[in-house]
Amino acid sequence: MPTILLAFGLRFYFYSDEHQPVHVHVENADGRAKFLLDSTVELMKNEGMKPKDLKKAQTLCETFQEEFIQKWHEHIDENQ
Repeated sequence: MPTILLAFGLRFYFYSDEHQPVHVHVENADGRAKFLLDSTVELMKNEGMKPKDLKKAQTLCETFQEEFIQKWHEHIDENQ
Protein backbone atom coordinates (compact mmCIF):
# COMPACT_ATOMS: atom_id res chain seq x y z
CA MET A 1 0.00 0.00 0.00
CA PRO A 2 2.07 2.89 -1.28
CA THR A 3 1.97 6.21 0.54
CA ILE A 4 1.70 9.03 -1.98
CA LEU A 5 1.65 12.03 0.37
CA LEU A 6 2.26 12.84 4.03
CA ALA A 7 1.07 16.29 5.07
CA PHE A 8 -0.38 17.90 8.22
CA GLY A 9 -0.62 14.54 9.98
CA LEU A 10 -2.54 13.02 7.06
CA ARG A 11 -1.33 10.01 5.09
CA PHE A 12 -2.67 9.59 1.56
CA TYR A 13 -2.37 6.11 0.06
CA PHE A 14 -3.98 3.43 -2.05
CA TYR A 15 -3.91 -0.35 -2.03
CA SER A 16 -2.06 -2.41 -4.63
CA ASP A 17 -5.22 -4.28 -5.62
CA GLU A 18 -7.42 -1.20 -6.06
CA HIS A 19 -10.49 -1.06 -8.27
CA GLN A 20 -12.32 1.61 -10.25
CA PRO A 21 -13.34 4.35 -9.72
CA VAL A 22 -10.05 6.15 -9.10
CA HIS A 23 -9.89 7.12 -5.43
CA VAL A 24 -7.47 7.73 -2.57
CA HIS A 25 -7.50 6.66 1.07
CA VAL A 26 -6.53 9.11 3.82
CA GLU A 27 -5.81 8.42 7.48
CA ASN A 28 -4.68 10.21 10.59
CA ALA A 29 -4.66 9.46 14.32
CA ASP A 30 -8.46 9.91 14.56
CA GLY A 31 -9.66 7.81 11.65
CA ARG A 32 -9.70 7.36 7.92
CA ALA A 33 -11.59 8.43 4.83
CA LYS A 34 -11.83 7.75 1.12
CA PHE A 35 -12.10 10.36 -1.65
CA LEU A 36 -13.23 9.90 -5.23
CA LEU A 37 -10.82 11.49 -7.72
CA ASP A 38 -13.05 12.17 -10.70
CA SER A 39 -13.93 15.44 -12.41
CA THR A 40 -14.46 16.71 -8.87
CA VAL A 41 -13.07 15.41 -5.58
CA GLU A 42 -15.82 13.85 -3.49
CA LEU A 43 -15.86 12.27 -0.05
CA MET A 44 -16.92 8.63 -0.43
CA LYS A 45 -16.49 7.39 3.14
CA ASN A 46 -15.50 8.70 6.56
CA GLU A 47 -14.60 6.57 9.55
CA GLY A 48 -13.87 8.89 12.46
CA MET A 49 -11.98 11.80 10.88
CA LYS A 50 -12.93 15.20 12.27
CA PRO A 51 -14.57 17.74 9.94
CA LYS A 52 -11.54 20.05 9.99
CA ASP A 53 -9.27 17.16 8.95
CA LEU A 54 -11.70 16.09 6.22
CA LYS A 55 -11.67 19.63 4.85
CA LYS A 56 -7.87 19.69 4.89
CA ALA A 57 -7.75 16.27 3.20
CA GLN A 58 -10.22 17.34 0.52
CA THR A 59 -8.24 20.51 -0.18
CA LEU A 60 -5.04 18.47 -0.57
CA CYS A 61 -6.85 15.98 -2.83
CA GLU A 62 -8.01 18.87 -5.00
CA THR A 63 -4.53 20.42 -5.06
CA PHE A 64 -2.79 17.16 -5.99
CA GLN A 65 -5.64 15.53 -7.91
CA GLU A 66 -3.76 15.14 -11.21
CA GLU A 67 -0.67 13.74 -9.49
CA PHE A 68 -2.76 11.31 -7.41
CA ILE A 69 -4.58 10.06 -10.51
CA GLN A 70 -1.30 9.62 -12.37
CA LYS A 71 0.28 7.72 -9.47
CA TRP A 72 -2.86 5.58 -9.12
CA HIS A 73 -2.72 4.53 -12.78
CA GLU A 74 1.05 3.94 -12.70
CA HIS A 75 0.81 1.68 -9.69
CA ILE A 76 -2.43 -0.14 -10.49
CA ASP A 77 -1.60 -0.69 -14.17
CA GLU A 78 1.82 -2.02 -13.15
CA ASN A 79 0.31 -4.53 -10.69
CA GLN A 80 -2.44 -5.93 -12.92
